[in-house]
Amino acid sequence: MIVIYGIKEKLNPIKAQLSDVIHQCMSKVLGMSEDKRAQRFIPMECDDFYYPSGRSNAYTVIEINMMTGRKVETQKQLINALFIDIERELSISPVDIEITIKEQAPHQWGFRGMTGDEVNDLKYKVNV
Repeated sequence: MIVIYGIKEKLNPIKAQLSDVIHQCMSKVLGMSEDKRAQRFIPMECDDFYYPSGRSNAYTVIEINMMTGRKVETQKQLINALFIDIERELSISPVDIEITIKEQAPHQWGFRGMTGDEVNDLKYKVNV
C-alpha cells in the first residue's frame, strides 16, 4: 500500500503519471506485477499541508507500506529509483520528494480474508 500526499493543484494533474512511475519502480526493484498496484492519493488544500522550508509547492510525500523482508540495499535502491525516475518523468526535484518506507510483520497485514503470514500464493518475493 502506497499513500501519496501533495497540494491538490500540483498533485491532481500528475496523479496518473506519478502512479505509473511509482509502480514502474516497484516492479523494477521489487518485482511487483501490474495487478499489485495499491496506491492512494491524498490531494490536500494548501492550508492543510505544511512542509519544510526550502521546498516548493510541488513537495510530495510518498509513504510505502510493506511487509518486512526486503534488504536494506533493496529499500535504498527503491528510494533512489523513485528520486531519479520522478525527476526525469515529472520534473519534480528530489528536494521536493519525501519517501518513507514503513515495514510491518506479515501477520500485521490482512488481505483476501487472511493475514499476510498465511498467504502462500504471492506473485512477488518479499525477501529480496
